[in-house]
Amino acid sequence: MDSLAVGTFYWGTGVLSGIPDNAPTYLNFLAAAMGKFGLDVNNPQAVVAFAQGIESAVYLQAISVAAVFFGAMSYIGNAPNFMVKAIAEANGVETPSFMGFIIKYSLPILLPVYAVIYIIFYSGWVL
Repeated sequence: MDSLAVGTFYWGTGVLSGIPDNAPTYLNFLAAAMGKFGLDVNNPQAVVAFAQGIESAVYLQAISVAAVFFGAMSYIGNAPNFMVKAIAEANGVETPSFMGFIIKYSLPILLPVYAVIYIIFYSGWVL
């Protein structure tokens, strides 16, 4: 079993995109996936080759999807989340705390949706 399979990159990018900002997480996992194929993220032609590769393109897709979607798991996963919270609170709208948001909305609602996305697109199971 390949320990650096697509699922590793999907879940790794996702988990880390929910807590710190998703942009640096995306770049780090992109560099790691490109390294798996012997490519350098600092070489523009290598990035194009990685994106167009038959075997490697699914890694780019999994990393991109996870970084964007899992960024919604917390207020700091991507900048607009925190901005919306601040604007809502400034206008008197009650919002959940950081952990309250994760426990009440992210884990019971978003995480199962992301698991279904993984099963359908990246697990290798044929439905």
